[in-house]
Amino acid sequence: MFQKEQQLIEEKVKEFCKANDIALAELKWQPIPFSGEWGFATSFFQTAANEAKLGRGSKLPVPQKAQEIAEQVKAQLGSVAGISHIEAVKGYLNVYFKTSEYAGRVVEEVLSNGIEFGRGAAKAETVMVEYAQPNTHHSFHIGHARNTILGEVLARLVEFAGFKTIRASYPGDLGLGVITVMWIYEKLYKGQEPAGVHERGQWLLKLYVEANQLLEKKENETPEQTAQREAYEAERREMYRKWDAGDEYVRELWRVTREWSLEELREVLHMLDVKMDVWFYESEVDEPSKVIVDELIAKNIADDERPSGGAVIVKIDEKLGLTKEKYRTNVILRRDGTTLYLTKDLALAKVKFEQYHVDRSIYVVDSRQALHLQQAFAILKLWGFPQSEKCHHLGYGFVSLPEGAMSSRKGRVVLFKEVYDEAVKRVLSVNAEKSVEIAPDEREQIAQQIGLGALVYSMLSVDNNKDIVFDINEALSFDGRTGPYIQNAHVRANSILKKAGSVMSATFDYDLTKQEIELIEQMSQFPQKVQQAAEEYRPLVMAMYAYDLANAFHSFYHAVPVLQNDDEKVKNARLRLVAAAKQVVANALRLLDIQSPDVM
Repeated sequence: MFQKEQQLIEEKVKEFCKANDIALAELKWQPIPFSGEWGFATSFFQTAANEAKLGRGSKLPVPQKAQEIAEQVKAQLGSVAGISHIEAVKGYLNVYFKTSEYAGRVVEEVLSNGIEFGRGAAKAETVMVEYAQPNTHHSFHIGHARNTILGEVLARLVEFAGFKTIRASYPGDLGLGVITVMWIYEKLYKGQEPAGVHERGQWLLKLYVEANQLLEKKENETPEQTAQREAYEAERREMYRKWDAGDEYVRELWRVTREWSLEELREVLHMLDVKMDVWFYESEVDEPSKVIVDELIAKNIADDERPSGGAVIVKIDEKLGLTKEKYRTNVILRRDGTTLYLTKDLALAKVKFEQYHVDRSIYVVDSRQALHLQQAFAILKLWGFPQSEKCHHLGYGFVSLPEGAMSSRKGRVVLFKEVYDEAVKRVLSVNAEKSVEIAPDEREQIAQQIGLGALVYSMLSVDNNKDIVFDINEALSFDGRTGPYIQNAHVRANSILKKAGSVMSATFDYDLTKQEIELIEQMSQFPQKVQQAAEEYRPLVMAMYAYDLANAFHSFYHAVPVLQNDDEKVKNARLRLVAAAKQVVANALRLLDIQSPDVM
């Protein structure tokens, strides 16, 4: 926002240090919170430390040397257009702006850039974010929603920060769980599937629960029950064998039932405004991963112990030369020739790096898989992929219910669609009383925006590493740190602007209230928060910022007269401030995958 002034000062600092043979460290600028004036600052501590290492100049301690350099630099800078004054304090160079100019610059920067305000400069790296990847033959529950929302928001953040971004999904469509649903469908329910996309996806979950009940050993089981259960198990295993052998009938049954799950997943992603760029499937990397095992053996990364009845393993710590156990030893191919999750993750990474030219790969996977992914990254390093250093696991905590942990096997889950429908229903019941002037179809759309916003924000307002006890009543509360509270800031700003009719140009050369100062302060931080959230891979940074921004606007709304102000100059300035605030709230909400209603 103030790059021109910053660059000019940097050039003068560099000229001075070069002329005086001072080993200048990189200048890292930080904003100075408002304390009568706004500004930005940089430290000379690293420069002083550099000088000390080289044994140059006076042998002052680093803090005093940093202050000496700051004072010398300040003396050389002279006046800079737009700058109120410059100070050298405790080794820092503090640069201050005229308050009216800073406020006007922030507001005009927002209004001139609109939806692009806060976007970072284009960066040279390509990032792939992998998320929204539930197993097929189940239904999309609230735990899957946390994964999908975290991944989509992170993708939006890194993209807006300037990275080329590829969104990827890797659904698990293999394994005994998949075969279990196919088995019971074929045996008891073929042709009875519901017609609706969500109904059919949810029905598959019910089949999975029922199948597990039939296949699990029961207490005090009779010989007849045991025989029946074992017969069922034999049928299931035989179907798995046929699938693995490429049996045409079983494979077609698998494709048809898999598509039902994928249709539901695509519909949920559409509801969440998630557009995947790439779809990987576990079944597609199974065979290629076996080829990779041979390559790792040939490169002496993996050890083949099959001749002695063992498996193919990677002694990761030994191969990395580590003396203490960290990654342990991993199996990448069982002795029967079947692959593991790790094998397929390696195959998928190879595709990412070689086919999609990914520089950074972010895996949105629950925290329980932390060691597994660290092992995968370590093997990728042994394999020679430099991108292994920029593979990142965005872990997230478990989602449970007030009554306990969720379990697909037992059918104790909260389905996303059910929560969404309940949220919309509750919002409609409240709005029916408050918004009688809004047409029914528009009211429905607003309810969807608010209900989904409440649900999405409930997944983002908790640190991704922490577990969530999902309580629908808390998620749908419109008070405190909630999506609707932030959306309401946008609504209030829109209401003021609609009543005003037009927003004239204006300046801010009057005494700003503390609420105006706080709102301008929050708005000015948006570009920095975008970069921070993207670089730290932390959607929570933007979620917290959006709340703080909304809170600042609500305080302004309640305390500062806008349309009622008799001074036209002040009124126009405040209207521009409201317009700018509305834009930044909308930008923040968009990055959080939350819509910005104009009324509610």
